[in-house]
Amino acid sequence: MIRLKRSLPIIACIAITAILLSVVSVSARTTFISVGTGGTGGIYYPYGGGVAEIWSRHVPGIRAVAEVTGASVENIRLAHRGETVVGLVMGDVAEAAHGGASQFRGKKQDVLTMAVMYPNLLQVVTLKSSGITNLEQVRGRSISTGSPGSGTNFMSEAVLKALGLGPDTYRDSRLSFTESANALRDGTIDVGFWSVGPGTSSILDLATTHEIHIIGVTPEQAEKVVAANPTYSAVDLGGGVYRGAEAAVPTIGVWNVMVCQGSLDTDLVYNLTKALFDHNDYLVKIHPSASYTTPQNTVAYSPIPLHPGTIKYIKEKGIDVPQHLMP
Repeated sequence: MIRLKRSLPIIACIAITAILLSVVSVSARTTFISVGTGGTGGIYYPYGGGVAEIWSRHVPGIRAVAEVTGASVENIRLAHRGETVVGLVMGDVAEAAHGGASQFRGKKQDVLTMAVMYPNLLQVVTLKSSGITNLEQVRGRSISTGSPGSGTNFMSEAVLKALGLGPDTYRDSRLSFTESANALRDGTIDVGFWSVGPGTSSILDLATTHEIHIIGVTPEQAEKVVAANPTYSAVDLGGGVYRGAEAAVPTIGVWNVMVCQGSLDTDLVYNLTKALFDHNDYLVKIHPSASYTTPQNTVAYSPIPLHPGTIKYIKEKGIDVPQHLMP
Protein backbone atom coordinates (compact mmCIF):
# COMPACT_ATOMS: atom_id res chain seq x y z
CA MET A 1 0.00 0.00 0.00
CA ILE A 2 2.77 2.42 0.88
CA ARG A 3 4.51 1.66 -2.40
CA LEU A 4 1.28 2.36 -4.32
CA LYS A 5 0.77 5.72 -2.62
CA ARG A 6 4.30 6.80 -3.47
CA SER A 7 3.79 5.90 -7.12
CA LEU A 8 0.66 8.05 -7.51
CA PRO A 9 2.54 11.40 -7.86
CA ILE A 10 4.83 9.81 -10.42
CA ILE A 11 1.87 8.51 -12.43
CA ALA A 12 0.19 11.93 -12.21
CA CYS A 13 3.36 13.67 -13.45
CA ILE A 14 3.64 11.26 -16.38
CA ALA A 15 -0.01 11.88 -17.31
CA ILE A 16 0.37 15.66 -17.11
CA THR A 17 3.56 15.52 -19.16
CA ALA A 18 1.80 13.46 -21.83
CA ILE A 19 -1.05 15.98 -22.01
CA LEU A 20 1.36 18.90 -22.30
CA LEU A 21 3.34 17.15 -25.01
CA SER A 22 0.08 16.46 -26.86
CA VAL A 23 -0.90 20.14 -26.68
CA VAL A 24 2.53 21.21 -27.91
CA SER A 25 2.32 18.69 -30.73
CA VAL A 26 -1.11 19.97 -31.82
CA SER A 27 0.13 23.56 -31.63
CA ALA A 28 3.19 22.67 -33.68
CA ARG A 29 0.95 21.29 -36.41
CA THR A 30 -1.27 24.39 -36.54
CA THR A 31 -0.51 27.32 -38.84
CA PHE A 32 -2.15 30.59 -37.85
CA ILE A 33 -3.29 32.83 -40.72
CA SER A 34 -4.28 36.46 -40.19
CA VAL A 35 -6.33 38.21 -42.87
CA GLY A 36 -6.02 42.00 -43.03
CA THR A 37 -9.43 43.43 -43.96
CA GLY A 38 -10.71 46.96 -43.26
CA GLY A 39 -13.28 48.72 -41.09
CA THR A 40 -16.51 47.05 -39.99
CA GLY A 41 -18.64 49.40 -42.13
CA GLY A 42 -17.39 48.03 -45.47
CA ILE A 43 -17.33 44.68 -47.27
CA TYR A 44 -13.70 43.66 -46.62
CA TYR A 45 -14.39 42.69 -43.00
CA PRO A 46 -17.33 40.28 -43.54
CA TYR A 47 -15.71 38.98 -46.74
CA GLY A 48 -12.42 38.37 -44.92
CA GLY A 49 -14.26 36.71 -42.05
CA GLY A 50 -15.86 34.31 -44.52
CA VAL A 51 -12.49 33.53 -46.09
CA ALA A 52 -10.98 32.86 -42.66
CA GLU A 53 -13.86 30.52 -41.80
CA ILE A 54 -13.44 28.59 -45.07
CA TRP A 55 -9.73 28.11 -44.44
CA SER A 56 -10.19 27.09 -40.79
CA ARG A 57 -12.85 24.54 -41.76
CA HIS A 58 -11.41 23.08 -44.94
CA VAL A 59 -7.59 23.34 -44.80
CA PRO A 60 -6.09 20.88 -42.29
CA GLY A 61 -3.85 22.51 -39.70
CA ILE A 62 -5.00 26.06 -40.48
CA ARG A 63 -6.54 28.49 -37.99
CA ALA A 64 -7.43 31.77 -39.71
CA VAL A 65 -8.88 35.01 -38.35
CA ALA A 66 -9.95 38.30 -39.95
CA GLU A 67 -8.41 41.46 -38.48
CA VAL A 68 -9.85 44.98 -38.55
CA THR A 69 -7.27 47.28 -40.20
CA GLY A 70 -6.98 50.58 -42.03
CA ALA A 71 -7.55 48.63 -45.29
CA SER A 72 -5.58 48.53 -48.56
CA VAL A 73 -2.36 50.51 -48.04
CA GLU A 74 -1.97 49.30 -44.47
CA ASN A 75 -2.76 45.72 -45.50
CA ILE A 76 0.04 45.80 -48.08
CA ARG A 77 2.56 47.01 -45.51
CA LEU A 78 1.41 44.49 -42.90
CA ALA A 79 1.73 41.61 -45.37
CA HIS A 80 5.11 42.84 -46.59
CA ARG A 81 6.43 42.96 -43.01
CA GLY A 82 4.91 39.60 -42.12
CA GLU A 83 2.55 41.05 -39.51
CA THR A 84 -0.35 39.55 -41.45
CA VAL A 85 -0.23 36.72 -43.96
CA VAL A 86 -2.96 37.81 -46.38
CA GLY A 87 -4.30 41.28 -47.19
CA LEU A 88 -7.43 42.44 -49.00
CA VAL A 89 -6.51 45.42 -51.18
CA MET A 90 -7.64 47.45 -54.16
CA GLY A 91 -5.94 46.66 -57.46
CA ASP A 92 -4.47 50.14 -57.92
CA VAL A 93 -2.82 49.91 -54.49
CA ALA A 94 -1.48 46.42 -55.28
CA GLU A 95 0.04 47.69 -58.52
CA ALA A 96 1.66 50.68 -56.80
CA ALA A 97 3.01 48.46 -54.02
CA HIS A 98 4.48 45.85 -56.36
CA GLY A 99 6.25 48.58 -58.33
CA GLY A 100 7.22 50.71 -55.33
CA ALA A 101 5.24 53.68 -56.65
CA SER A 102 3.06 56.41 -55.14
CA GLN A 103 2.74 56.10 -51.35
CA PHE A 104 5.33 53.31 -51.27
CA ARG A 105 8.03 55.78 -52.35
CA GLY A 106 10.34 53.53 -54.32
CA LYS A 107 10.16 50.60 -51.87
CA LYS A 108 8.78 47.57 -53.69
CA GLN A 109 6.58 45.45 -51.46
CA ASP A 110 6.95 41.65 -51.30
CA VAL A 111 3.39 40.79 -52.35
CA LEU A 112 1.80 38.65 -55.06
CA THR A 113 -1.82 37.95 -55.96
CA MET A 114 -3.54 34.98 -54.35
CA ALA A 115 -6.95 35.74 -55.90
CA VAL A 116 -8.95 38.54 -57.49
CA MET A 117 -12.06 39.22 -55.39
CA TYR A 118 -14.67 41.61 -56.85
CA PRO A 119 -14.85 45.11 -58.35
CA ASN A 120 -15.02 48.20 -56.14
CA LEU A 121 -17.06 51.17 -57.27
CA LEU A 122 -16.32 54.73 -56.24
CA GLN A 123 -19.44 55.95 -54.44
CA VAL A 124 -19.44 59.67 -53.68
CA VAL A 125 -22.27 60.45 -51.30
CA THR A 126 -23.86 63.68 -50.13
CA LEU A 127 -27.24 64.61 -48.70
CA LYS A 128 -29.80 65.90 -51.20
CA SER A 129 -30.15 69.02 -49.08
CA SER A 130 -26.51 69.98 -49.82
CA GLY A 131 -27.29 70.84 -53.45
CA ILE A 132 -24.00 69.26 -54.58
CA THR A 133 -24.46 67.47 -57.90
CA ASN A 134 -21.00 67.53 -59.51
CA LEU A 135 -17.77 66.01 -58.24
CA GLU A 136 -15.85 69.22 -58.87
CA GLN A 137 -18.12 71.02 -56.40
CA VAL A 138 -16.07 69.54 -53.56
CA ARG A 139 -13.76 72.53 -54.01
CA GLY A 140 -13.79 74.49 -50.76
CA ARG A 141 -15.99 71.90 -49.03
CA SER A 142 -15.55 69.68 -45.98
CA ILE A 143 -15.20 66.10 -47.20
CA SER A 144 -13.92 62.68 -46.20
CA THR A 145 -11.79 60.76 -48.72
CA GLY A 146 -11.59 57.70 -46.46
CA SER A 147 -9.38 56.71 -43.56
CA PRO A 148 -5.58 57.10 -43.86
CA GLY A 149 -3.99 53.98 -45.30
CA SER A 150 -7.19 52.82 -46.97
CA GLY A 151 -7.77 52.06 -50.64
CA THR A 152 -10.66 54.52 -50.59
CA ASN A 153 -8.33 57.34 -49.59
CA PHE A 154 -5.82 56.24 -52.25
CA MET A 155 -8.46 56.15 -55.01
CA SER A 156 -10.32 59.29 -53.93
CA GLU A 157 -7.16 61.39 -53.98
CA ALA A 158 -6.14 59.91 -57.35
CA VAL A 159 -9.55 60.73 -58.87
CA LEU A 160 -9.61 64.26 -57.46
CA LYS A 161 -6.03 64.86 -58.58
CA ALA A 162 -6.93 63.80 -62.13
CA LEU A 163 -9.66 66.45 -62.05
CA GLY A 164 -7.23 69.13 -60.93
CA LEU A 165 -8.35 69.07 -57.29
CA GLY A 166 -5.34 68.78 -55.00
CA PRO A 167 -5.50 68.35 -51.19
CA ASP A 168 -5.30 72.11 -50.72
CA THR A 169 -8.63 72.66 -52.52
CA TYR A 170 -10.84 70.96 -49.92
CA ARG A 171 -10.93 70.21 -46.17
CA ASP A 172 -10.41 66.49 -45.66
CA SER A 173 -11.36 64.69 -42.43
CA ARG A 174 -10.17 61.26 -43.66
CA LEU A 175 -12.78 59.21 -41.83
CA SER A 176 -13.68 55.53 -41.89
CA PHE A 177 -16.84 54.39 -43.69
CA THR A 178 -18.94 54.40 -40.53
CA GLU A 179 -17.49 57.73 -39.40
CA SER A 180 -18.15 59.28 -42.83
CA ALA A 181 -21.79 58.19 -42.71
CA ASN A 182 -22.17 59.63 -39.21
CA ALA A 183 -20.47 62.88 -40.24
CA LEU A 184 -22.85 63.28 -43.19
CA ARG A 185 -25.75 62.58 -40.87
CA ASP A 186 -24.48 65.19 -38.38
CA GLY A 187 -23.62 67.77 -41.06
CA THR A 188 -19.91 67.95 -40.17
CA ILE A 189 -18.91 67.01 -43.73
CA ASP A 190 -20.59 67.77 -47.05
CA VAL A 191 -19.35 64.81 -49.11
CA GLY A 192 -18.11 61.31 -48.27
CA PHE A 193 -16.13 58.96 -50.51
CA TRP A 194 -16.45 55.17 -50.52
CA SER A 195 -14.55 52.77 -52.75
CA VAL A 196 -16.33 49.52 -52.03
CA GLY A 197 -18.64 46.91 -53.49
CA PRO A 198 -22.21 48.13 -54.02
CA GLY A 199 -24.60 47.71 -51.12
CA THR A 200 -22.22 48.59 -48.29
CA SER A 201 -23.83 48.71 -44.85
CA SER A 202 -22.74 52.22 -43.85
CA ILE A 203 -24.40 53.87 -46.89
CA LEU A 204 -27.45 51.61 -46.60
CA ASP A 205 -27.91 52.69 -42.98
CA LEU A 206 -27.49 56.38 -43.84
CA ALA A 207 -30.07 56.12 -46.62
CA THR A 208 -32.69 54.75 -44.21
CA THR A 209 -32.65 57.96 -42.15
CA HIS A 210 -31.63 60.68 -44.65
CA GLU A 211 -32.23 61.49 -48.31
CA ILE A 212 -28.93 60.86 -50.03
CA HIS A 213 -27.58 61.78 -53.43
CA ILE A 214 -24.83 59.78 -55.13
CA ILE A 215 -22.68 62.11 -57.22
CA GLY A 216 -22.03 60.74 -60.70
CA VAL A 217 -18.89 61.05 -62.80
CA THR A 218 -19.41 62.81 -66.14
CA PRO A 219 -18.00 61.26 -69.35
CA GLU A 220 -15.39 64.04 -69.53
CA GLN A 221 -14.34 63.44 -65.93
CA ALA A 222 -14.18 59.68 -66.46
CA GLU A 223 -11.93 60.17 -69.48
CA LYS A 224 -9.48 62.25 -67.44
CA VAL A 225 -9.46 59.79 -64.54
CA VAL A 226 -8.95 56.66 -66.65
CA ALA A 227 -6.22 58.37 -68.70
CA ALA A 228 -4.33 59.13 -65.49
CA ASN A 229 -5.01 55.73 -63.86
CA PRO A 230 -5.06 52.78 -66.28
CA THR A 231 -6.23 50.29 -63.61
CA TYR A 232 -9.54 52.21 -63.38
CA SER A 233 -12.52 51.91 -65.69
CA ALA A 234 -15.77 53.77 -66.27
CA VAL A 235 -18.69 51.74 -64.89
CA ASP A 236 -22.24 52.25 -63.63
CA LEU A 237 -23.51 51.84 -60.10
CA GLY A 238 -26.80 50.06 -60.63
CA GLY A 239 -30.02 51.81 -59.71
CA GLY A 240 -31.98 50.71 -56.67
CA VAL A 241 -28.99 49.64 -54.60
CA TYR A 242 -29.65 52.43 -52.10
CA ARG A 243 -32.91 54.02 -51.04
CA GLY A 244 -33.45 57.26 -52.95
CA ALA A 245 -30.95 56.36 -55.70
CA GLU A 246 -33.20 54.60 -58.18
CA ALA A 247 -31.36 55.47 -61.42
CA ALA A 248 -27.96 54.10 -62.44
CA VAL A 249 -25.04 56.39 -61.59
CA PRO A 250 -21.90 56.57 -63.79
CA THR A 251 -18.74 56.21 -61.71
CA ILE A 252 -15.24 54.67 -61.61
CA GLY A 253 -14.40 51.04 -60.83
CA VAL A 254 -11.33 49.05 -59.80
CA TRP A 255 -10.90 45.35 -58.93
CA ASN A 256 -10.02 44.13 -55.43
CA VAL A 257 -7.17 41.71 -54.94
CA MET A 258 -6.24 39.25 -52.21
CA VAL A 259 -2.49 39.50 -51.81
CA CYS A 260 -0.02 37.43 -49.81
CA GLN A 261 3.67 37.47 -49.08
CA GLY A 262 5.64 36.44 -52.13
CA SER A 263 7.82 34.21 -49.94
CA LEU A 264 4.95 32.03 -48.68
CA ASP A 265 5.27 28.30 -49.26
CA THR A 266 3.81 27.21 -52.61
CA ASP A 267 1.87 24.25 -51.18
CA LEU A 268 0.36 26.41 -48.43
CA VAL A 269 -0.92 28.99 -50.92
CA TYR A 270 -2.13 26.21 -53.23
CA ASN A 271 -4.19 24.69 -50.40
CA LEU A 272 -5.61 28.07 -49.36
CA THR A 273 -6.45 29.02 -52.95
CA LYS A 274 -8.08 25.66 -53.65
CA ALA A 275 -10.27 25.93 -50.54
CA LEU A 276 -11.23 29.51 -51.38
CA PHE A 277 -12.39 28.72 -54.91
CA ASP A 278 -13.86 25.28 -54.15
CA HIS A 279 -16.04 26.69 -51.34
CA ASN A 280 -16.90 30.03 -52.90
CA ASP A 281 -20.60 29.24 -52.62
CA TYR A 282 -20.31 29.80 -48.86
CA LEU A 283 -18.61 33.16 -49.41
CA VAL A 284 -21.42 34.26 -51.77
CA LYS A 285 -23.91 33.69 -48.94
CA ILE A 286 -21.98 36.23 -46.86
CA HIS A 287 -21.91 38.82 -49.64
CA PRO A 288 -23.07 38.51 -53.28
CA SER A 289 -19.96 40.36 -54.52
CA ALA A 290 -18.04 37.13 -53.87
CA SER A 291 -19.63 35.71 -57.03
CA TYR A 292 -16.84 37.52 -58.88
CA THR A 293 -14.16 35.55 -56.97
CA THR A 294 -13.26 33.00 -59.65
CA PRO A 295 -10.07 31.58 -61.18
CA GLN A 296 -11.07 33.12 -64.51
CA ASN A 297 -11.36 36.63 -63.07
CA THR A 298 -8.08 36.17 -61.22
CA VAL A 299 -6.30 35.62 -64.53
CA ALA A 300 -8.26 38.32 -66.33
CA TYR A 301 -7.96 41.16 -63.80
CA SER A 302 -4.94 40.71 -61.54
CA PRO A 303 -2.78 43.85 -61.78
CA ILE A 304 0.35 42.09 -60.45
CA PRO A 305 1.88 38.61 -60.85
CA LEU A 306 0.28 35.59 -59.21
CA HIS A 307 1.78 33.53 -56.41
CA PRO A 308 3.19 30.16 -57.59
CA GLY A 309 0.64 28.36 -55.37
CA THR A 310 -2.21 30.13 -57.15
CA ILE A 311 -0.66 29.39 -60.54
CA LYS A 312 -0.47 25.69 -59.63
CA TYR A 313 -4.19 25.57 -58.82
CA ILE A 314 -5.27 27.60 -61.85
CA LYS A 315 -3.27 25.42 -64.22
CA GLU A 316 -4.90 22.34 -62.69
CA LYS A 317 -8.24 23.86 -63.70
CA GLY A 318 -7.03 23.99 -67.31
CA ILE A 319 -6.70 27.79 -67.40
CA ASP A 320 -3.71 29.35 -69.13
CA VAL A 321 -1.70 31.90 -67.12
CA PRO A 322 -0.25 34.71 -69.28
CA GLN A 323 3.43 35.48 -69.01
CA HIS A 324 2.93 38.88 -67.39
CA LEU A 325 1.31 37.19 -64.39
CA MET A 326 4.27 34.89 -63.77
CA PRO A 327 6.37 35.98 -60.72
